Amino acid sequence: MTARTRFCLVRHGETTWNVDRRIQGQVDIPLNDTGFAQAQATAQALLGERIDTIYGSDLGRAWVTAGRIAVPRGLAVMPEPALRERHYGGFQRLTYAEARSQHPEAFARFEAREPDAGFPGRGGESLSAFDARVWAFVESLRRRHTGQTVLLVTHGGVLDIVARRVRGLGLVCTRDFDIANCALNWVSHDDSGWRVERWGDVSHLDGALDELPA
Repeated sequence: MTARTRFCLVRHGETTWNVDRRIQGQVDIPLNDTGFAQAQATAQALLGERIDTIYGSDLGRAWVTAGRIAVPRGLAVMPEPALRERHYGGFQRLTYAEARSQHPEAFARFEAREPDAGFPGRGGESLSAFDARVWAFVESLRRRHTGQTVLLVTHGGVLDIVARRVRGLGLVCTRDFDIANCALNWVSHDDSGWRVERWGDVSHLDGALDELPA
């Protein structure tokens, strides 16, 4: 019988671009003061939980959040580019309203969650490619850390993919779950497969944003 493997997924703390609804993607934006406080509160909230290993996106907002959680536990954070946010091409640095106004056709495909639609500009990542990147990494961790508890500090898009995969939802359907900054999101895997244990726990926070599109 396979031991249960648990994952706690944490979206990074708040940034000024979250507040402005500006698309960050893989642009390296730091935490704001609220984000630092959220990271500290998350570290305290997790002190009573077993965590064997911590992986973090190597983008600063997630990396710093992961560090705040890791330090009081005496653990190192493993940097992992596979946990980076989706690359949104020419949408990056624009607010959602600006992207809709400047690139109406591309934005309509983005809002419709067309799996193979691209973005204007360079470097954009289709939803299907992003899904493949994220889930391949999560499955590799499941095999590598069987029976352990793993913390992943990452980005909203990554949490969206994991929640959909675990729940058996398609990429196209409208999101019906929260992805708040520094919420605690627990999923696990055993012989019966994947399941959500607890999602969107913000009880340790004094408010948190979920400004992402549905």
